[in-house]
Amino acid sequence: MEKAADSASANVGDPCHPFKLLLSCPAGLSQSQVSVVFDEAYDRIPHPDTNLENSISEIWDQRFQKNKSLFNGHKFRYGGCFFLHGGGANQDSHVCLQLGLTDYRTFVGTNLNPLWEKFLVPSEDDSICCQHTSSPLGNGAIVETSDQKIIVLRRSSNVGEFPRSFVFPGGHPEPQEVGITSHQYVKDLTGSELINQKVSQEMFDSIIREVVEEIGVPAASLCSPVFIGLSRRELNVRPAAFFFIKCSLESKEIQQLYLSAQDGYESTQLYAVSMIDLENMTSNMPGCHQGGFALYKLMVEALKIT
Repeated sequence: MEKAADSASANVGDPCHPFKLLLSCPAGLSQSQVSVVFDEAYDRIPHPDTNLENSISEIWDQRFQKNKSLFNGHKFRYGGCFFLHGGGANQDSHVCLQLGLTDYRTFVGTNLNPLWEKFLVPSEDDSICCQHTSSPLGNGAIVETSDQKIIVLRRSSNVGEFPRSFVFPGGHPEPQEVGITSHQYVKDLTGSELINQKVSQEMFDSIIREVVEEIGVPAASLCSPVFIGLSRRELNVRPAAFFFIKCSLESKEIQQLYLSAQDGYESTQLYAVSMIDLENMTSNMPGCHQGGFALYKLMVEALKIT
């Protein structure tokens, strides 16, 4: 198999493609090749500017007054990653994600704060640059149908971020799915390695769950996801993990299933598009999803070489 990309910091954040690839694995990594270290060492560091730090509560209160349905749920915080090369074959390669704990309130008050750039630290090291931001780890799936189309959704006008934009199916891995409510909860358990394994499993389980809920296909129609990399948009420095998933259904079948998707309210239309059409749509995609498209292109090129 093609060896995963060496670079973990290829910056492609020009005006047309406002994102940064944090890690690229174009040949794809299976679940056994992706591990997690979940630790409070990767939590957000409070900003030393008291006024800026206090603005987190102010922004949240303003948003909550406008929308009482907001829920301050826990999220995994992206704190960094490291890439290990094996002896040669891609199956020996391994990625470890370093994750902490954050919540939606802090995300709204840092990454979505109008003053979000003030939370950044000037540094080439991404983990240092974003150490004061919530940076919850999102996820996205490049779903390929049996007739070789890629699934894209147009977001509804009611969502909090990037309404009416084109996106790939996705959302977030959820701490509550593995019973994590705090770091103290984890400390009270024996065997931190077991927690790390559960979080790693959630990375893969969650993307299947998101695809099923957002486009309506049965889980049995989806092949095991492969991890293709990490991207973050330059605007608001929001990170996301991307996966490639093959679906055994044709695009016409998926269009019908989408009509009764559980989370269909989050989007207004599903598109099954060719590679060329997808490239044309990327100008109306959020930066991290443009990064997902870039990762998919790298994967396609890797497959051509092999």
